[in-house]
Parts: sequence; structure tokens; C-alpha cells
Amino acid sequence: MKIIADTNTFLAVALNEPEKDIIIRLTEGHSLVAPEVLPFEIGNALTSMMKRKTLKVNEVILVWDVIQNIPVDLRRIDIKAALNIAMQHNLYAYDAYFLECARNLRSPLLTLDQRMKSVARTIGIKIME
Repeated sequence: MKIIADTNTFLAVALNEPEKDIIIRLTEGHSLVAPEVLPFEIGNALTSMMKRKTLKVNEVILVWDVIQNIPVDLRRIDIKAALNIAMQHNLYAYDAYFLECARNLRSPLLTLDQRMKSVARTIGIKIME
């Protein structure tokens, strides 16, 4: 099965967050898919953590390297459709990209973001929990 995994799930695994074990259990034996913006969003999140001093400068590349070892199929999405989701549900476009990817592929979404879970359910996307 294809599972749409959002940025926070990749970061949680790479940073050994408490959710890591459940994320691995839920995705084991399945294919991970994400919109093609994933690497850019991860890079932005890593530098944001560095600026907030939750990651040291030398840890940014180490975490990036860990994430690069997680196999994921990056997909082009319909930006216009994602923007419609964002506008209808008052979301950031980056969140809507993952929702549109899940909706388009008719695949479940794996996220740690409660707001995304709520919107996903509203638009008929199954949540991996």
C-alpha cells in the first residue's frame, strides 16, 4: 500500500522523537509517497530548528543524511487543487500539498499534525494511526 507521509513524520524518525517507533510500525512493508516539495520543506524545517537552536549547526546535515536513507516516491501534484484545499480549510499550501497527494492517489495520510488530520477526515482521506 502507498502511504502519504508528511514532513513531520520524516523529521520525527530522523530526530528519534517519541513517535518514531509507531511511525516505523505503521509504514513497515508499505511504500512512502510525498509531494515533490518534501525535500525543500525538510530543508526549511531543519534550518528553522537551527535558527531556534533546537538543532546545532553540525546536526543539520547529519539529520538530512538520515532522512535521505528513508525511501520515498516523490510525486508531482496539482498545485491548483492543493490551493483550493488550502483556501477552503484555511491551511498553509505546504500542508495542502500532502492532502492533495493523498486525495489524488486515494492513499492514507500519515501525519503528526492534528489540524491536517482533521481536514483529511473532512475531505475523505483515511488517516494512518
